[in-house]
Amino acid sequence: MIRADGNPKFAMASTLVGAVANIILDPVFIFVFKWGMMGAAVATVFSQIITAISAIWYIFRMKTIKPSLEDLKINQKICGRTLLLGITSFLSQISLVAAMAAINNMLRKYGALDEIFGQPQYAQIPMAVVGIVMKFFQIVISIVVGMAAGCIPVVGYNIGAGNSSRVKELFTKLLIGEALVGAVALILVEIFPKQLISVFGAANESSYYTAFALKAFRIYLCMIVMACVNKACFIFLQAMGKAAESTVLSMIREVVFGVGFAIVLPVFWGLDGVLFSMPVSDILTFIITVILVARTYKELNNR
Repeated sequence: MIRADGNPKFAMASTLVGAVANIILDPVFIFVFKWGMMGAAVATVFSQIITAISAIWYIFRMKTIKPSLEDLKINQKICGRTLLLGITSFLSQISLVAAMAAINNMLRKYGALDEIFGQPQYAQIPMAVVGIVMKFFQIVISIVVGMAAGCIPVVGYNIGAGNSSRVKELFTKLLIGEALVGAVALILVEIFPKQLISVFGAANESSYYTAFALKAFRIYLCMIVMACVNKACFIFLQAMGKAAESTVLSMIREVVFGVGFAIVLPVFWGLDGVLFSMPVSDILTFIITVILVARTYKELNNR
């Protein structure tokens, strides 16, 4: 039973209820009811409903906070701040979609011009491989986002309390932690790419598939340490109320660099150009991130 006493671990437990429900309902709906992909979708919807119900239950049974109808009144000032921060995340996600669309289009275009992948039986290899690489990248970034998001309430509290030294200390520890996560991921993609490929069920594919997959993992994610630090910086700046800086940095990374290099580099280097677009974007974004981090530290020191 989840106790509603305001302890954050019980709030997390109420959220995990939906995830556990999804894990249980997926095989039931897919294999027992034989609903296939529709079953997976239905399981996800049911799980989200369960999460919403458990969250509402938790909020109304908290001892420290007692929601009332008065809380439903719209406060324009609060809404404005909330929308500003929300739009930051929205634009970040939309720009990421734009970058992935550009990469997929370039893979299809220049894959068709490749001597090997231009053949019908191998035409799907580039997109399939990059899809697997991005799946691994998303797993790593999910860890990064989780660590950074966990800092948001602490940052907000200490900014409000004027405790800038603690914010600075937390920022430093977060950047170090995110860099370590990226370093572990880098070791995996550079030393154990074959094992990663087999995890995603591609062990029995053609030699062309394996060769391209090895190259894709090692090139596309060679700057994943910088990517992790960049993502952490996006979220931390947003938590500090620097929505404009966070949005600009995210848009530059995904739209200016992500889309731009995905279109330009393949003109000179074909499929390899698509793969190199990721590390080049991460390096240039990291340079801007370092500038913003230095400026943020300076501001925290002057508070």
